[in-house]
Amino acid sequence: MMVKQLVAVAPGKAEHLPYEDREIMPHEVRVQVKYASPKHGSELADFRGETPFLNEQYDAEWQLFLPRSPGEPQGVKFGEWNLGNQWVGVITEAGSEVTDFQAGEMVCSYGGIRETQIVNAVDNYRLRKVPPGMSWKNAVCYDPAQFALGGIRDSHMRPGDRVAIIGLGAIGQIAAQIAKKCGASYVAVVDPIEVRREVALKAGADEAFDPLTQDVGLELKKATGKTGVDVIIETSANVHALQASLRGLAYGGTIAYVGWAREFTGGLNLGREAHFNNAKIVFSRAASEPNPDYPRWNRRRIEDVCWEMLRSGLIDCEEIVSPVVPFEKSAEAYMEYVDRHPELSIKLGVAFDSE
Repeated sequence: MMVKQLVAVAPGKAEHLPYEDREIMPHEVRVQVKYASPKHGSELADFRGETPFLNEQYDAEWQLFLPRSPGEPQGVKFGEWNLGNQWVGVITEAGSEVTDFQAGEMVCSYGGIRETQIVNAVDNYRLRKVPPGMSWKNAVCYDPAQFALGGIRDSHMRPGDRVAIIGLGAIGQIAAQIAKKCGASYVAVVDPIEVRREVALKAGADEAFDPLTQDVGLELKKATGKTGVDVIIETSANVHALQASLRGLAYGGTIAYVGWAREFTGGLNLGREAHFNNAKIVFSRAASEPNPDYPRWNRRRIEDVCWEMLRSGLIDCEEIVSPVVPFEKSAEAYMEYVDRHPELSIKLGVAFDSE
């Protein structure tokens, strides 16, 4: 059966291309996808052809980026790469070895934006059942929630701390909610996009700042009686945001740097507040193993905790997944809302059936 998927056909260009669905294996299920969503951070770097993985690869043994071998394919295969990160759908067929899932169940997992998914359903904890009453928007935020929680944990934020979240994409929005729910006495949010600030304030943040019109570092000091915030979760990966973080951080405070940065070519001066205020920067990535709290914590535990937060409604992603477009318009929407004009979205949602 020929069906369609969203493919990066060239840097900055997305199209719908056909693919042929195959027969499932005994350990697999076939899913008719109902909703999906891309990443707006690391995936975007790949889409633009700006990722170091294009001509290099991260060598886990050396813990270095090293050049790819001569003749080795690039890390991004334009024309083949199925764009997307998470999906929600209904199982239409289950293999003979599958015992934990059955046809008709709603499930969520990792994968690209396409009409169907075939996924291993035996001992696969990343194939999650979506219970009745759980929002699909919460489900497709499974991945960003993990990096938000990882940043909160790596920052060692404690109840009563004053916190700032810089960058209000899905990760930052969720981090602000978690910080407030975990007892932060003050949560400030920072983003140049007004609608993102409004969503965060509605979800419980105490104060919002616009870095284009305000001196964020100074405002954070004013809001905390000249002390500064104890913790900053930096998700924007913007050089000016890092400088503002160092300026607004309390003496001895911690910045959990969650965003995936590109090369800084100017705007960062470590001879200013960073030099005087004993600032700590922790580069936080929930997917890196071993986890800083290993063996008690690992990626799977983070995933389990995040899924329960999303399932129970402790995290609310209804206004984070915005806008939602039909699959037929997802190629244009990806280029418009994710790449060219990210200020028009928070986290793009794709619906395969009209809502």
